[in-house]
Amino acid sequence: MSDLRKIIIDDREIEVAGAMTLIQACEVAGVEIPRFCYHERLSIAGNCRMCLVEVVGGPPKPAASCAMQVRDLRPGPEGQPPVVRTNSPMVKKAREGVMEFLLINHPLDCPICDQGGECDLQDQAMAYGVDFSRYREPKRASEDLDLGPLVETHMTRCISCTRCVRFTTEVAGVKVMGQTGRGEDAEITTYLGEIIDSNLQGNIIDLCPVGALVSKPYAFTARPWELTKTETIDVMDALGSNIRVDCKGREVMRILPRNHDGVNEEWISDKTRFVWDGLRRQRLDRPYVRENGKLRPATWPEALATVAQAIKGAKKLAGLVGDLVPVEAIYALKGLIEGQGGSVECRTDKARLPAGNRSAYVGNVAVEELDSAKNIVLIGSDPRVEAPVLNARIRKAWIKGANVTVIGPKVDLTYDYTHAGTDRAALAGLKVPEDTIVIVGQGALREADGVAVLAAAMALSGRMLVLHTAAARVGAMDVGAVTEGGPEAAIEGADVIYNLGADEVEIAPGPFVIYQGSHGDRGAHRADVVLPGAAYTEEQGLFVNTEGRPQLALRAGFAPGEAKENWAILRALSGELGAVLPYDSIAQLRQALVRDVPHLKKIDRVPANDWQPLAKAKLGKADFRLAIADFYLTNPIARASTLMAELSANAKARATRPMAAE
Repeated sequence: MSDLRKIIIDDREIEVAGAMTLIQACEVAGVEIPRFCYHERLSIAGNCRMCLVEVVGGPPKPAASCAMQVRDLRPGPEGQPPVVRTNSPMVKKAREGVMEFLLINHPLDCPICDQGGECDLQDQAMAYGVDFSRYREPKRASEDLDLGPLVETHMTRCISCTRCVRFTTEVAGVKVMGQTGRGEDAEITTYLGEIIDSNLQGNIIDLCPVGALVSKPYAFTARPWELTKTETIDVMDALGSNIRVDCKGREVMRILPRNHDGVNEEWISDKTRFVWDGLRRQRLDRPYVRENGKLRPATWPEALATVAQAIKGAKKLAGLVGDLVPVEAIYALKGLIEGQGGSVECRTDKARLPAGNRSAYVGNVAVEELDSAKNIVLIGSDPRVEAPVLNARIRKAWIKGANVTVIGPKVDLTYDYTHAGTDRAALAGLKVPEDTIVIVGQGALREADGVAVLAAAMALSGRMLVLHTAAARVGAMDVGAVTEGGPEAAIEGADVIYNLGADEVEIAPGPFVIYQGSHGDRGAHRADVVLPGAAYTEEQGLFVNTEGRPQLALRAGFAPGEAKENWAILRALSGELGAVLPYDSIAQLRQALVRDVPHLKKIDRVPANDWQPLAKAKLGKADFRLAIADFYLTNPIARASTLMAELSANAKARATRPMAAE
């Protein structure tokens, strides 16, 4: 039986669930209620008192709408629905009083505050406050905290809404922030001056409704109205978080999360948020050709002619697909290389992902289903490092009572789990309930028996999610960028290798290497010809995330210098080879792509995969190893970022910190 209640809000009758709070019921009715401490993804604190409303027939005082449920309201004397007013004189006076109190100690920092122009306190003071103050006492001041290189603090501005405390404790799972003192001495702080050890700490910048917590790298660089805002997709991990890239001219100034309940809710990892300084450094902005052992700048016609000559003379041609490449460029590379008799390979980390069986290389579980999971098994994966936002989802399920089992190295996941063992024998002996969601990490699939591990994981339960670490991998598998005989077969014996942004792979001396990418990283150092391509914020592209959801990334700015969009370079090269690819625009390329792989046109939907379990095979004896050694330095953009280098060094220093003798 549904617990629906009728309620009248500002003369409008609506029917809502009894468990709803009044602030949620008001949202359903289309009435905006001001708030500072309430946030729909955090527990209710009820301490800012900005969301006061009048409950007619209730106590003769305003009620906090965030902390009162609809079922707590009394009906009228003859059973009429309860009445709530959000704009009565009582409510107006109460809100003005609360705002006056909040501004007693708040400094007049607006002209120099980074939150200026997008500040909840500014907006709500204008909408609900009064234009005078009755206080003549000096304002209180607070010491600023040192939270590390990401979050800058101005604690005098803090209004003690405790959103940062609740986020770090509940979502990020690090119990390091809290409030000490009482009255005038009350302040938000970290215990014993600790740094927040979390890959999600940047989200407290978005949560802070005032300028107490702001982005340290972005500080004093731009105002919100100067920025061009582009909604796009993140490629720092395979979750495909929805982001907004803000540019000032051609420079990316900051990256913010967008709300998407099915993927990242409204959180992003610190690498996603702060990697933008890597988009400015170490960039390839012109073609290069190696002469007498050294790379020298070249023109586009010269570089393309050199590449075409090498490809035409190749005995065995191989194409490698990197981790950050959009599906269109992979499809163009596949058409080009296979048209010349070569083969393309995307599994550069040697992950044994079976081609053609989407249920084996993606699984059949949507990320959103983790929220309501009862049992979760992690095999050879550390989601806190591989996909921090996904890890927060698993933690959410754990808070609701889910049992988590881990097979692989013991790691701190921010929640309790049963450690079933570290090796293949632990996987072979595991028994789980039928509704268990199995998450297989890339670390489990990189050894020689990777297919056997995958088969064993599929046999455990009918519900599996493969947690990828490369944003481009699922899209590349979808278009069939794989070589018969496994990942090693592609490079073996190849005398010409076309490397499309694969910087995590070592290519031995011998073959002629063409590198197409955005940064001067390992791939460019090994190359004989360098073709400068666009980074993920500089071209349109499809990315398919770890659950198999195709998403569209849009261009926020233009590539530097002479760098071009990746698909366009391959299209130009095909003309030079005399084997022209059959499309002249990205729209035509997408039409060809969708004809070949129809599910890629279902943007932002998770296609259902036919469950095809793999035949059981003999497991090895080795321990499971994790895929990522350093969270902050996993790709060329991150390695070009000075901030990521600093964070990596700090994390290493924390890990090796000497412990006090007991």
